[in-house]
Amino acid sequence: MELRFNREKNRQERLAFVRRHALWVREVPNEVWSREQADLIDAFFENAENFALSRSEYLRMHRARRRHPETVHG
Repeated sequence: MELRFNREKNRQERLAFVRRHALWVREVPNEVWSREQADLIDAFFENAENFALSRSEYLRMHRARRRHPETVHG
């Protein structure tokens, strides 16, 4: 089975998400919006501590991928 990526459908879904989120941000009090953003950022920092690669390993891998993008499969 071949999977196809529909760029236009993906674009429309992203735009719909952005519009919903912008509406939510405008409708809720700043205290609610701000607390949720802080919780999300805190979760990112907590998760980063559990990441298997160190900063230097990640940067090395990223530089190698930029030099040879054709060898990366995903």
